[in-house]
Formats: sequence, C-alpha cells, structure tokens
Amino acid sequence: MRHANPLHRRRVTALGIALAAAGCGQAYFGGEGTVAGPVAPGDSVVVLAAGDIASCETPGDEHTAAILDTIPGAVLALGDNAYVDGSGAEYRACYTPTWGRHLERTRAAPGNHDYHTRGAAAFFAYFGERAGPPGRGYFSFELGAWHVVMLNTSAPMAAGSAQEQWLRGDLAAHPGRCTLAVLHHPRFSSGVHGDNAPVAPLWRALYDAGADLVLSGHDHVYERFLRLTPDGRPDPGRGIRSFVVGTGGARHTPFRRRARGSEARLDGTWGVLKLTLRADRYEWAFVTAASGRALDHGEDPCR
Repeated sequence: MRHANPLHRRRVTALGIALAAAGCGQAYFGGEGTVAGPVAPGDSVVVLAAGDIASCETPGDEHTAAILDTIPGAVLALGDNAYVDGSGAEYRACYTPTWGRHLERTRAAPGNHDYHTRGAAAFFAYFGERAGPPGRGYFSFELGAWHVVMLNTSAPMAAGSAQEQWLRGDLAAHPGRCTLAVLHHPRFSSGVHGDNAPVAPLWRALYDAGADLVLSGHDHVYERFLRLTPDGRPDPGRGIRSFVVGTGGARHTPFRRRARGSEARLDGTWGVLKLTLRADRYEWAFVTAASGRALDHGEDPCR
C-alpha cells in the first residue's frame, strides 16, 4: 500500500442523514434544492470535482480516484492537489498513481499548498495547459452549454487587480451562458478556516455577471450553500449557489460553526461532487467513498 498509516474511515448511511461511527462527525442535509428527478431531454455534460486531494499519508485519494474510474466526464481539481507542499516529488508519488490516471480529462486550479513550492512551479509543470497560461492560474473554457472559469485565490484578487479585471472581461464576453467558477478558497464555509473575505471581489464580479455556481475546497469537508450575494445575504433570484468540496483525499477536518446560508454539511468522509450540466439547469450529487452512494442530490435552474 502507498499509504502507511490509513486513517479510520466513518461509514455514511444510505440515506445520508447520519454518520454511523465513533467520533463526532456531523451530517446535515436540507434546504431549497429539490430532490433530483426526471429532467427534460437534451445534451448534458458530467463534471466530477473535489479539492485537497493527494497525500501519501492517507488513503483518501485512492478511494476518490476509484469513484472517477467508474464515472465518465470532465474532472475539476479544486486546488491543494498534492500534499504537503505541492512539490514535483509529491505530484509524482502521491497524485500520479490515483487522480493522475484521469489527467487527460482534468482541468486544475491551484491552492495555497501548491504555492508552498515557489510560484506553484510544480503545479504548473504537472498540469501544463490543463491549468491555463503558465504561471497565471486563471483561465476559462467551454463545457457543453456552460462557461467554466478557473480562478487563482493565491494571486491578487482585489477590485482592480489583473485577475479581477480579467474575470470581468471574460464574463462580459460570454453573456447568456450558464456559468460555473472554481476558487480554491471558499467565500463562505463552516469549516475550520471559515469565510474568506479577500475572495469577495471575485464573487462580486461573478454575481454582477449572473454566474450560477462556485466550487471550492480548502476546508476538508463537504458543504452546500443556498444562493447568496457576495456579502452572504440570501438572494434566491440572483444569488450564487456554492459548494465546498475539500474531500478529495487529504486528512479530514471538522466543522467549527454553521455559517449563514449553509444548507448541507458532511464531515469525516471523502467523496466527489458529481454535477450534470444541462443547457438550462444543473443537478448535483455528492458521491462518498465510504458508501459509494450519492448523497445530498438535487437540481436547480441556471440563469
């Protein structure tokens, strides 16, 4: 086995309402998303996403990579992809044997741990064009009927920064598209790191352009939020729904509080968020490595 010291894994019940294990894991599911049922026919694209992925100290990425093995679709790596320092050696030893099996269908965003290696050089060397222009860490691409924006929350994000201005220009050039964004640091989180105010200018640009979804990692938990404004107020009409999916394989971390707008929370397990992106809507399902079942599934229209 690659991992010398596997962590104890908690088993999630089939209904996803409680965790049956020792310890103090927390699971809560609820909110405005409807349970996914029949949808209108039409082209769709599947996305599989998680961050905080590969560590040679835990077996989690082996289990989440096994989920990827069974589901076709695009893969989004949400940052902190190789622990602890995002080095070339860690990418080769820890990421390549697991999520590296799916490199050809992966697009990646950098996380703060990737920048433990100067300039995230190993991250950019490993992913190449799958991480956008060398050294920049933010780019966009089309995925079916959707526009996808990958952002770099370890680079300057303030209003007027190069990244924020690029984002506004990119979104203006793609009006009328359903839009998904990736930011490693979540704007809102109930985890140990909590909310990230520096991300707000990027959220503001996304909100102003009518973006639909934001995916993040950083906290090693799964959490779903209702549609919120950049300052965290509920806005069912124009707000952005966000997910924290720091469950790709690194060590588990707990929840510290319940953030405003949090609708679903699950800690103590690894898993992957499966999104089905249709021309006018999206469906989500959090697939856990512990049970192989889809939890917290639902759907929403895009704008």
